[in-house]
Amino acid sequence: MSQKNSEAKKSTATYKILRNDKVGRYMVANKELQAGEEIVTEMPFIVGPKAFTYSLCLSCYAPWPLSLNDKPLCSKCGWPVCSEDCENQPQHKDYECQVFAQANEIFNVQAALEETNENGIPQLECITPLRLLLESEKNSERWNNEVKDMEAHNKIRSQKKEWQFNHVNIVEYIRKQLKLDRFSEEQVYTACGILEINAFEIRTAKGFAARAIYPIVALMNHSCVSNTCHSISPTDYRIQLRTTLKIPRGGEFYGSYIHSLLPTMLRREYLLETKHFACACPRCSDPTELGTHMSSLKCTKCDNGIVLSLDSLDPESSWKCTHCDFTTSGAAVRKILHLIQAEMDAVETVSGAEGPDAIQVRETLMRKYRSVLHPRHAFLTTVRYSLTQLYGRVDEYLLDDLPDVVLEHKIDMCRLFLQVLDVIEPGYSRVRGMTLYELHAPLLLTAKTLWNAGVIDKAGLKSKMIDASTILKEAVLILCLEPPDTPEGQIGIVAKESLAQLEESINDL
Repeated sequence: MSQKNSEAKKSTATYKILRNDKVGRYMVANKELQAGEEIVTEMPFIVGPKAFTYSLCLSCYAPWPLSLNDKPLCSKCGWPVCSEDCENQPQHKDYECQVFAQANEIFNVQAALEETNENGIPQLECITPLRLLLESEKNSERWNNEVKDMEAHNKIRSQKKEWQFNHVNIVEYIRKQLKLDRFSEEQVYTACGILEINAFEIRTAKGFAARAIYPIVALMNHSCVSNTCHSISPTDYRIQLRTTLKIPRGGEFYGSYIHSLLPTMLRREYLLETKHFACACPRCSDPTELGTHMSSLKCTKCDNGIVLSLDSLDPESSWKCTHCDFTTSGAAVRKILHLIQAEMDAVETVSGAEGPDAIQVRETLMRKYRSVLHPRHAFLTTVRYSLTQLYGRVDEYLLDDLPDVVLEHKIDMCRLFLQVLDVIEPGYSRVRGMTLYELHAPLLLTAKTLWNAGVIDKAGLKSKMIDASTILKEAVLILCLEPPDTPEGQIGIVAKESLAQLEESINDL
């Protein structure tokens, strides 16, 4: 970076926090780190409901009410909880509960039960900003050292339509309805901004979504090809930040603020709208997305042409075929992407719990757009990953029941997905570990079929089993880095046991 760096604001064995005029604070390695090494673990400064949330329990974030006939409310403040245990949890009891009780502010149950709340329950919007403001008083040292200088982008956000929504449902509500005018308007707006810009989504032990602030981990700058990954325990919400690649001393840590399996135009739209910067990382700057073609379209006018943006950093740039004279506008491509994204979102709501439909709707979507999108396009890649996780786990498609042609299909999808990951999520990423785990089993089953059919001899079988064990070994290496109370950590434990059994079988041949 061209700007002069200031002295480290904080330094540990693994990282330093530096500052420059261009990006503000950022994190670099304080020593050479290998792939998979822990950089930092951190407890959240605050945890609370997401913005525009559904009606939920204020302690465990489970949907509320439990049923139409069971609408438990906190006995002290009258706000939604799902049990006496949740009523007495510190995150509720020691924060908003006291405020609501003192202000005599009651939760509007009837409004929460109305089905018109498509954008969430307005009365619940105050919860997490309120917790952040209260925690700034309870934990002033950490607030002053780590949180208060986090980016809030108040000037930019004040021009957005959500600003007025926040003014009514959060700023005015906290200061007037809850009688907390000791917090200025600017303080409340800043709390909203800190959450909007910096919060991480978390999952509870029962799989419900919430958000949390991790001030140290949030210092990382964004790149659409990161060199770190993080895991969050659903038990205590502790975050662990790890390297995915070898990082030299002084090398900057990068995280991704967005799902990596999106085309450039949609990634940049999201980052500009929610994080208020225009990403110009190497991946975004390359129309081919570093050779993956995750944004590329197939030309409908010639056989072999690929349609690429002439300038991927300009959303209005024309798109042109590599083999013929066909061109189209950025606006036309954006329209196509949003239409397909809407179909993708609908398909993703069909889970494996719904049986074979989960697979069939995804395969139908793949067939529909394979003549429009490059084979490695982000949308097809997303569906492909979903299918690799579903084949073998869904009724009528359980692993032992899959015919060889479907096993080969799963193998091909895993390998194609791994080719993309090698570029956009290189190294020890969680999604790589999961994909390797899904790949090893069909490899073993197809090897067994070939052996039983007499196509390969014992040496050939052993060779294929060794190949599968090598893949499983890397899956174990990655997934066992995950906290054991996460789904991926649990799979890591199972994978380790499977690896020991496989290696024993290989030795017995």
